[in-house]
Amino acid sequence: MYQNIDIQKSTFKHSVLFILFLLLAFSLATPGFAQKQNIKNNLFWNTEDGQPIYSQGGGVFTFKDPKTGQEKYYWYGVHYKEAETYRESPNKTLPKASFESVTCYSSTDLVNWTFEADALTKEVVWPDGRWTWVGRLGVTYMEEIKQYAMFVQHGMEELIALSDSPVGPFTWHRKFSMLDRIGTSNTGDQTVFTDDDTGKSYLVYSYGRGRNKIYISEIGIKDGKVDLLDVTQIFHGASREGNCMFKYKGKYYMAASNIYGWDSSLAYYLVADDIRGPYEPLNNMSVMDGASDDYAHVTQTGFFVRLKGSKQETVVYCGDRWSNFAGNGLGYNQWVPMSFNGAKPYFNSLDSWNLDAKTGEWEAAVNNNYVKNGSFEADRKRMPSHVKPVQTYLIGWETTVLKGNKVSLDSLSSPVLNFANSEEDRKTVVGERSLHISDKVPFERNVSQVISSSPYVKLQDGSYTLKATIRNSKEFSKLEMYAESAGKRKTHKVKGTNPQWKTIELKNVLVKNGKVEVGFRAAGKAGATCQVDDVSLVLEK
Repeated sequence: MYQNIDIQKSTFKHSVLFILFLLLAFSLATPGFAQKQNIKNNLFWNTEDGQPIYSQGGGVFTFKDPKTGQEKYYWYGVHYKEAETYRESPNKTLPKASFESVTCYSSTDLVNWTFEADALTKEVVWPDGRWTWVGRLGVTYMEEIKQYAMFVQHGMEELIALSDSPVGPFTWHRKFSMLDRIGTSNTGDQTVFTDDDTGKSYLVYSYGRGRNKIYISEIGIKDGKVDLLDVTQIFHGASREGNCMFKYKGKYYMAASNIYGWDSSLAYYLVADDIRGPYEPLNNMSVMDGASDDYAHVTQTGFFVRLKGSKQETVVYCGDRWSNFAGNGLGYNQWVPMSFNGAKPYFNSLDSWNLDAKTGEWEAAVNNNYVKNGSFEADRKRMPSHVKPVQTYLIGWETTVLKGNKVSLDSLSSPVLNFANSEEDRKTVVGERSLHISDKVPFERNVSQVISSSPYVKLQDGSYTLKATIRNSKEFSKLEMYAESAGKRKTHKVKGTNPQWKTIELKNVLVKNGKVEVGFRAAGKAGATCQVDDVSLVLEK
């Protein structure tokens, strides 16, 4: 009898465990279950099945899947042929942009993407076979005609293509000049912004020459064709590009970058209560807090995605990194979460972070690299630079001259702070630039960066690993990498000559009180030289 009772208890126990297992499995499979997934920057992205993602200068829009009726994110962007070449061998910056197609990817979580189709092809945009520029674009659904409309730069004019499906194929609808609307036939840069609260979509764009004016135009139907219904100038001031817009807590934000060609820059913004303005500060864009130390994670403003999650509203900054045309490191797409202090946006420059698209919650990932501009790619020119941006320092880093020539715009005496990596160098280190420690006279120098908790991302106390890739000549009496936190300093002394790139590291760097200084200390004879690249500080697991 007692044996039967024990068997019954055992059976009951296993049944309960099995039911709990089923409930857990069901909850994990349920769309509403909170689950953060990783977004890793500074590398090339793939689809779920491991195929390369090629998408630049576009946007992410929410449409219903025509087959299932489920709302999905659809990501459109340009596939340039050079993106393939650079991805395979990122040691050479390429001179041109060859249009292949406008790609379309879909996702339900903004992390895992499926390739849907080449939504707009060369055969459509070049019906006569003659090359012309095809670039910045966006897509909206036209309820009046039950079709999807793509607005895309086409040479020196505007092309509209239509499709019955969000994944295409999009076909030629019309091409027109902007001359009678803004005074130039083309737009400088452009994106499409859809106001989720009103359902209306707008073309956001700049003046074609000089790009010192920014406009918005509502998209609609005019004389039976898809068109721009109006023109509202919202900015007239310094030249800007990468124009894009988002909405947060009822306010409209207009964002843009500097006119630096394919290179990265500060991220600027204006804010208004009405989409047509007035925008503040009037004709004088503010710089986003958090974007200065690495030029918006070495990107140009691309577009934004707003998540109205079940727990919080989150805006994701989606930056374009034109690596193949500017040599700005690895990856074409760099996405980071935004934070807000009232109406003031904050740029969280994260190398790796986790997102739950359903709740809107996010967090810095365990493998996040906390060093800003660690590959020294934000500085697009030789520094100090006499041309824009005119500056005498490296973005995100402080150079202290203890002995030797002062850093200045005097090209004859000032030491050069960064080094132009060769194609051979770039087989080992990332991007066109690295830190350069040298002088024409005997010198002693410290190059450092203070890393600390921001208002929105905490630098956890704990044990970290500091890494860098270096090479150096002889004649250094001191050459070391260091980390200092809470008054305790740890160093890695570089010994001898290292003519080839070499990775050095400091393990068990103890960070306390959410703050640490990392850097490099050097003392050498005239002509001694050291290059440093790919600096990282990552929490040890």
